[in-house]
Amino acid sequence: MRDAARTQFPHFLEIPTRWMDNDAYQHMNNVVYYSFFDTAVNRFLIDRGVLDIHSDEVVGMVVDTGCSYFNSISFPDTVHAGVRVAKIGNSSVRYELALYRNGDEQPAAAGHFVHVYVDRKSNRSVPIPENVRAVLETITSPL
Repeated sequence: MRDAARTQFPHFLEIPTRWMDNDAYQHMNNVVYYSFFDTAVNRFLIDRGVLDIHSDEVVGMVVDTGCSYFNSISFPDTVHAGVRVAKIGNSSVRYELALYRNGDEQPAAAGHFVHVYVDRKSNRSVPIPENVRAVLETITSPL
């Protein structure tokens, strides 16, 4: 996804970097990239009304994630996190994400993020709720 154009992502979240995101090498530490993935996906679900982190009985749990790094990001850059759904299964969804630095056309990093939907009490997988599936389909990409 090194050459992933912004137009390949149907949803974006703008995230400002913070002073504390820089590490000793003067760029954003790798753990922050994963935090941006998590924030972009969950903010999308919250904003669409299909995730209530406090009371939903069914929630998505991260089971797999990965990231490739192409260029550095550092404070005070603004990150534009592109999100798309690559695959929806019975109980899981695979997101693909790209992080663009400021107005750059090529991603500084790209990766994936997989949720498996589980019953919060039993922690056992369950089918993706229909209202969630409908929202996920709005950003599904055939790429």
